[in-house]
Amino acid sequence: MTSRVDLEHQVQTLTPKAAKELLDQNPRAMLIDVRSSMEHLFVGHPRGAIHVSWIDEPDWKVNPHFAQEIRKLMLGGVTSHDDGVAPVLLICRSGHRSLEAGACLLADGFTQVYNIEGGFEGPLNEAHHRSSVTGWRHAGLPWEQC
Repeated sequence: MTSRVDLEHQVQTLTPKAAKELLDQNPRAMLIDVRSSMEHLFVGHPRGAIHVSWIDEPDWKVNPHFAQEIRKLMLGGVTSHDDGVAPVLLICRSGHRSLEAGACLLADGFTQVYNIEGGFEGPLNEAHHRSSVTGWRHAGLPWEQC
C-alpha cells in the first residue's frame, strides 16, 4: 500500500503561470480551491476556481468526501486511461493543503493531479506578509474577492 507521503511526491507541481497556461489551453482542466470557505470568500481566489474545501470550519477536519465531490464536478471524467482525462489543478494558501488533497485524489484513481506551487498567497516574508514572495496573486494572475 502506498503511503500518503509517497503519493504527495507523485503529485505534479506547476508554477502559478504554468497552471494558468494549462487552464487556458485545456478548457476541461479544473482549478479547485481547497482552502476553507472563509479564505475562499474573504481573502480572494483565482478567477474561475471552484471551491471544494479539503479542511474547513467549524471542526477543521479533512473532508471525507473530497474525492467524491471532485468526481461529481468532473461528471465521470476520470478513467483508467490518461487520454481524455481532465486535469485537476489544486490550490490552497501556500501549497501544503493542496498537496495533501492531491495525494487523496491519486489514491482514489485520479491520474492528472497538479499542485500549484506557492498556492494563492505564498509563504510569509520576513515582515510576516503573504503575496509578496510567490503564489498566484504575487504572479499577477487574475483573481477576485467576494
